[in-house]
Amino acid sequence: MRKFGLFSLLFICAVWLSAQTKPLSQLTVEEIMQAPEKFIGTSPSRVSWSKDSKNIYFYWDPDADGRSSAFKISKNGGEAEAIEDTSDGWPSSYEFNSDKTKIVYAKGGDIYIKELKSDKETRLTATNSRESNPRFHKDHIITFIADDNLFSIDTETGLMKQLTNFLIERNPDENNGSSRNIGRSEGNREQDNWLRDDQLNTSEYLAEQRRRPRRNFSGFFGGDFGQSEDRRSTIELRNVRNIQLSPDGRFVSFMVYHSPENGAKNTIVPNYVTSSGYTTDINTRPKVGGEQGYSEIGIYNIAADTFYMVDKMKLPGITDLPDYVKDYPDKEWKEEPRNVSGNDIIWSGDGKYAVAHFGAHDNKDRWIMRLIPETGDLITIDRQRDEAWIAGPGIGSESFSGTFGFLPDNKTIYFQSEKTGYSHLYIHDLSNGVTKQLTNGNFEVYNPFLSSDGSKWYFHANMKHPGIRHFYSLPVRGGTPTQITSVDGGNDVTLSPDEKTLAIEYSYIDQPTELYVQDNKPGAKPKKLTESLRDGFKQYDWHQPEVITFKAEDGADVHARLYKPQNPNGAGVIFVHGAGYLQNVHFWWSTYFREFMFNNMLMAKGYTVLDIDYRASSGYGRDWRTGIYRHMGGKDLSDQIDGARYLMREHGVEAGRIGMYGGSYGGFITLFAMFKYPDVIAAGAALRSVTDWAHYNHGYTSNILNTPVEDPIAFKRSSPIYFAEGLQGDLLIAHGMVDTNVHFQDVVRLAQRLIELGKDNWEMALYPIENHGFTEPSSWTDEYKRIFKLFENTIGKK
Repeated sequence: MRKFGLFSLLFICAVWLSAQTKPLSQLTVEEIMQAPEKFIGTSPSRVSWSKDSKNIYFYWDPDADGRSSAFKISKNGGEAEAIEDTSDGWPSSYEFNSDKTKIVYAKGGDIYIKELKSDKETRLTATNSRESNPRFHKDHIITFIADDNLFSIDTETGLMKQLTNFLIERNPDENNGSSRNIGRSEGNREQDNWLRDDQLNTSEYLAEQRRRPRRNFSGFFGGDFGQSEDRRSTIELRNVRNIQLSPDGRFVSFMVYHSPENGAKNTIVPNYVTSSGYTTDINTRPKVGGEQGYSEIGIYNIAADTFYMVDKMKLPGITDLPDYVKDYPDKEWKEEPRNVSGNDIIWSGDGKYAVAHFGAHDNKDRWIMRLIPETGDLITIDRQRDEAWIAGPGIGSESFSGTFGFLPDNKTIYFQSEKTGYSHLYIHDLSNGVTKQLTNGNFEVYNPFLSSDGSKWYFHANMKHPGIRHFYSLPVRGGTPTQITSVDGGNDVTLSPDEKTLAIEYSYIDQPTELYVQDNKPGAKPKKLTESLRDGFKQYDWHQPEVITFKAEDGADVHARLYKPQNPNGAGVIFVHGAGYLQNVHFWWSTYFREFMFNNMLMAKGYTVLDIDYRASSGYGRDWRTGIYRHMGGKDLSDQIDGARYLMREHGVEAGRIGMYGGSYGGFITLFAMFKYPDVIAAGAALRSVTDWAHYNHGYTSNILNTPVEDPIAFKRSSPIYFAEGLQGDLLIAHGMVDTNVHFQDVVRLAQRLIELGKDNWEMALYPIENHGFTEPSSWTDEYKRIFKLFENTIGKK
């Protein structure tokens, strides 16, 4: 009887469970493409800690109303509580003093200081100017920005000093010969000078503005401030940024941004569906190759009351030509200074050392240089040269400095480099010129930061597998990394202020992100704090695609996700992720969650689905990242074709029955596959796709293809519009009409090309209110119903 009872109970449970779970074959596009907060749920995001390390703050939408709001939960668990403010009573932006007993911050345009033990807040300024960016220079001296200038307050004496007297009016290259605006003609400078002088002659107001000294203002700190007797020379500049006082108080470093002299011609995107009933124009980005702005680094000597702009001509190799010039033997190439931006300058805590970061506008060079502030001389610390382009996790190029700073010893800097082919962490001792690599191996280091006591590093890395990310620690001078998180998948860690606890945003292939907490000890067990999944998602037993590798034609191992059906119908589908430099073959929840569900649906219908991390995808090092240099539609496309042949060779997919779909970069690859390999890819859906790279943006495209004027070969062989005559299979083109990223113009031009070629096996679906990333469930549903219909009516038929 006992055996019968137990069997009956198990049978009833099995029947109940089966009744609660739908087979994947019942999935519909309408279900998958509904608002994700309604069907899947909204994962916790924007995680932070309370200052006492007891509570975790995050944003969440547990009620599925489409609006995330702030919550807090104890690190010990319990119910999450909705709150109004995640600052824990602190300002959103602040800076500690050296022993972390005080903070300084800006509020309402004035400067405040707070004693943390007593919670006493004191207002330091009360002016009509708007003060910002306060910093502790010394524990009793605070610097801040007002009226585009640097000021200091001595909280012991009440003395306020104006440390600079920048008059934000004209270009610094009109003041100092060492500042170089490469490419600006003497004629233009003469014209500007004439106009400036004429303005002064015709306007007494402007002349008076030039003559009068900068106004002083007062604040209070328990009384009126004394007034500094110092007077600073007026220095005329434009777009001054990042003004900071050297720790020894001798110099002020700053940056000046120069906008493109001739402006930039933007593309206009018409918006047809408007509340007024009239078509309106959206002013969007310029195209690749347009004139770019640049930034310079300046040094002001306080005692001498003089300044200079750092001379970029002192950078080693500034006139070096790129290798691709050999493809243009008939063109005369001059070894002249390249356009370079100064991205950042940092000071050691004692003011002994200054280090500057520069990036070349042709994306081939990144320089980290020691700057001698007295003379402006530059000494090379690290020059990273890449004939493709400088990038990779934590690596700054033209426009940002990436991982870059000083260790607590005030003589050692840290940075990341791809010198070995992967992005790793390095230190350089300025006192002896010795550089040391701290991490090494065929993996990438992400977001390294120092512990509060400066004894160790914390970072994320895909050390175990390209698609598994863990949290690690490492002795500050190097050694063996220690893995702290233990559960494979995606671990995005936020460390508590006392560094005793990890808040982990964890996910797996088929498990959306949830919030976990774990002691900061290797192998400690994480505890789940949130439950975000909706019933709609939970009622399906989602398939975990197998993470596999196959061989590319050049012998490389290509990582992919394989969705293998129980009852294959002989057809295959390849999904192509977007962005180019993005990873989708991994063990955490994908940002392509709709495609994950759609691929599950296709698999349930009998399609064998492959999702490939093709050449240019992130997570695999420098060679993989730059495998598309000067030829998009080269190895990134051949990896897809090799994947198709792998499906035919290993998984019984029939020739002539393979389809492809993808958005953005994935749409671009789909077009190219349809045009260049019609014998392999029989049907394709190209969504919001680039058709001609000469019409895309500068920052992304110039890295990979240079510019159309300088390297037309790269653009012609990389743009599908030049290969449209190869179309044979069935093609769906889908695009949002107010796409401000990949403009609707791209597919309009392609449509005209297909019409002129007499092609009639294509159709276009237009989405009048959608930008690049669709927002309306109705649009997603319509688009993916069309994709499914395309496959069912073509490759799905035997």
